[in-house]
Amino acid sequence: MLHGILKSKLSMLILVLVALASCVSSCKKSPQQETPKPPVAEPKTQPAAPKPVAEPNTAKPATAESAAAHPADWEPIPIVLPKPMFVGTPQSFSGVTNLEKPSGKPRPPFYAPKGTVNVAAGKSVKSSDQEPIMGETEWITNGDKEAADGSYVEYGPGLQHVTIDLGAPCELYAVVLWHYHKQAKVYFDVIVQVADDADFITNVRTLFNNDGDNTAGLGIGNDMNYVETSEGKLIEGKGIVARYIRCYSSGNNSNDMNNYIEVEAYGKLVQK
Repeated sequence: MLHGILKSKLSMLILVLVALASCVSSCKKSPQQETPKPPVAEPKTQPAAPKPVAEPNTAKPATAESAAAHPADWEPIPIVLPKPMFVGTPQSFSGVTNLEKPSGKPRPPFYAPKGTVNVAAGKSVKSSDQEPIMGETEWITNGDKEAADGSYVEYGPGLQHVTIDLGAPCELYAVVLWHYHKQAKVYFDVIVQVADDADFITNVRTLFNNDGDNTAGLGIGNDMNYVETSEGKLIEGKGIVARYIRCYSSGNNSNDMNNYIEVEAYGKLVQK
């Protein structure tokens, strides 16, 4: 009987121990949850400073022929150009010294007082070669500036000149000269003078001279050789008063002949 009692008490003791163990296990604190860290704010990127915007350039190009460089009552002279007409193989200019480099762009407008016109149009012309090889001397002021046959005059070799009588003294602002523009050529000893008399004795003034070695006997010139184009050669007159214009040449880089297509003189009749 005593053995039964002990066995019963031992069973109860085991139950109590199991209950206590279960209680202790249930009463243990669950692992402490970590408090979530607040999100770290991304560093704010400062917006890039706006690039400075360049102010529009409203300034006019500073060119000698710009309207701003002349009085308000001046305007572009009305030069009508012939069509370009280079034909054949380009000539070599390797032997030409003091050669002006082509600009590669159209000539800018040339300004003169309002009322400036071509005072040489239709005027009388005489030449040092009275029997041209081709053409007629009066063609030089007839307004035909094309380079086709029948539009130009050809004179013999050596130093030759043509003289234009404007009929009365004129203020001259520009002389535009076309020798030949069917091929790219350089004419030598190009000299343009003005005078008060047809014999070029009184009040002779030189507007252009590219005779660098004085082979023409008219003085050493400081102007440059240039390649003929359909634009012609514009020579400033600067308001010089004269009645006669004389143009010289002495052959070209291709042959010894002298050619003229047209000579224009932009000016105004001197008021008496």
